[in-house]
Amino acid sequence: MNKDISFGQFFLPGPTEVPLDLFDAMRRPVVGHRSAEVSGVIAGLQGYASHLFQTSRPVYLSTSSATGMMEAAITNLTRKRVLCLSCGSFSHRFYDIAQATGRPADVLEAEWGTPNLPDQLRDALSNAETPYDLVTVVHSESSTGVLNPIRDLAAVVHEFDDVLIAVDTVSSLAGAPVLTDEWKLDFVLTGSQKAMALPPGLAFAVASQRALDRAAEVEHRGFYFDILKFEKNLEKSQTPNTPAVSLIYALERQLQRINDEGLDARWARHQAMADRTYAWVDETAARTGAPYRVLAPDGYRSPCVTVIMLPEDRTGPELTAQAKERGFTIAAGYGRLKEGSFRIGHMGEHTLDELEALLTTLDDLV
Repeated sequence: MNKDISFGQFFLPGPTEVPLDLFDAMRRPVVGHRSAEVSGVIAGLQGYASHLFQTSRPVYLSTSSATGMMEAAITNLTRKRVLCLSCGSFSHRFYDIAQATGRPADVLEAEWGTPNLPDQLRDALSNAETPYDLVTVVHSESSTGVLNPIRDLAAVVHEFDDVLIAVDTVSSLAGAPVLTDEWKLDFVLTGSQKAMALPPGLAFAVASQRALDRAAEVEHRGFYFDILKFEKNLEKSQTPNTPAVSLIYALERQLQRINDEGLDARWARHQAMADRTYAWVDETAARTGAPYRVLAPDGYRSPCVTVIMLPEDRTGPELTAQAKERGFTIAAGYGRLKEGSFRIGHMGEHTLDELEALLTTLDDLV
């Protein structure tokens, strides 16, 4: 990995630290978004982007947050009813979007800190009074640190005719294996600001041919997030609407960095940081005699973000404020976990040495 870039002490679970040279890339002069120059950049990065998603399909570029592409999944792929798998705040957002856009939907909810499991999904699809034609799920739930078993969940979906699966990989893509084609995923989306280590403001998605066929049957897909428009415009190496050209310049450079590191090495680096964090939690519990613990169960832990439960006499906001005074940015728990936990985002371009500096500082605070 190229280390001629500067990193600080910013360990949020998103947005994450951005390599300084990406801001240099963004200083290139703005040109027309329909120009040959921009089309050339979009065409040139497609191979890298498709490799990142592990797909032979093209990758859509959207000037939006990833929530926009979550909306695209709902509005383009639901004809009948959507089943939203939920195990935390962000996976529940699919259901909220379905409600807001008038799509019939149900929630299959796992307890926060536990994953969505294949047998539960199979039961829900088998026993549905009204058939579902779309299942949504988050891969890495950054409110709980849970990593859902996407390959197994997708296999269950494919047991049922006419059911598609849409996957949010916002805090996993570029930090954990996401095998779009091998796992037969129909719609995979992510955002720029997490393990991809880009500034916020871009979203990406891949649609299978099954997804495109479904979208063609859906009458009211919306306007901005119509995936058929994304597909058609990519034939000309363009986007449907005016893109954030400066962010695309940064994307071009960052995809090259990710490619230079290699996906296997990148995934291994993220897993090593996660493993070190888990070990630190166990060491802290043993040293202090207090019930510090990783929320997500072993075998279902995200390599990109860890949620650490605190003893009753500590709070997440208190600990994050103390870390901030020492120059490190971490996050309190999210939603209902805010008071009783804190989160470390070990993703993007961070290294074990940088993580170790954070953990050493936290030793004085717990």
